[in-house]
Amino acid sequence: MLKYHYSNTLSINTDMPKKKPTLGLIGIGLMGHPMAVNFLAAGYTLNVWNRTTDKCHSLVAAGAHFQATVGQLTEASDIILLCLSDTDAVKSILWDNSGILSHGNHTKQLIDLSSIDPEVTVQLADMLKEKTGMSWVDAPVSGGVSGAQQGTLAIMAGGTPAAIKTAQTILKPLYSQFTHMGETGCGQITKICNQMIVSCNVLVIAEMIALAQNAGVNAEKIPTALTGGFADSKPLQIVGPEMAQQSFEPVKWRVKTLLKDLRLANKLANHYNNAIPMSKLAETLLAQHGEQGYLEHDPSTLIKLYRDD
Repeated sequence: MLKYHYSNTLSINTDMPKKKPTLGLIGIGLMGHPMAVNFLAAGYTLNVWNRTTDKCHSLVAAGAHFQATVGQLTEASDIILLCLSDTDAVKSILWDNSGILSHGNHTKQLIDLSSIDPEVTVQLADMLKEKTGMSWVDAPVSGGVSGAQQGTLAIMAGGTPAAIKTAQTILKPLYSQFTHMGETGCGQITKICNQMIVSCNVLVIAEMIALAQNAGVNAEKIPTALTGGFADSKPLQIVGPEMAQQSFEPVKWRVKTLLKDLRLANKLANHYNNAIPMSKLAETLLAQHGEQGYLEHDPSTLIKLYRDD
């Protein structure tokens, strides 16, 4: 008689890798493109969409999948990432007839890397949750194009602990610092605080470089001379030499972006009855520079506020 021997234990290979979620990135601009490259390098399946479709071509050649509509991208992705220019652009992507609200469901999550209005962020997040069941993490970034390229961005995030945990894992190819700042909208408020510091810093660097040059100092050496001191900063090391050399290309960020964020800062300050005179002056000076035709230019051009050449 044949005897069969059954094992009471089941061997499970716990080392099998967990399948990565499919990402869908909307917004392939100065920041979105290097972010996409890093996601691909990290082994993610990546869907992409952009209003100007030719910006997606190099990513498709690198392995990304172009989706014809936001709705198609939403259906084909587990995590939808936004990297858009402003609040209106984010609202449009949600509300469009073939947008996220029409095609999302509770199995998906949205992570907004854009810098937008905190109050609107909360409203949109509530709406998305109500209509689709999707969670929302606001995760604006700081570090510029070079930070996006190198994967060394600082990310300040708002959302529920569960949604934040997912975002912190998904966004690892992008950052060296990720901080959960609180509930939805807190990431955007923190980014506004960041931009208040950056904008005022860049403006005082511009007036300082102009003064040094007029006084006969070799201003190109100032960032080196101040390295490691209390006046040192990343903006000084980046825009200081560019201002001194009048070297404004390539554009790494835009005057209009800083201006947009300072307007959000003043809106936020008005809401909470806070005085922010330095940031208000920075907004005025940036607006003046923008009116002279520099909205699409790099903030290093702010030196032109103080020099005629």
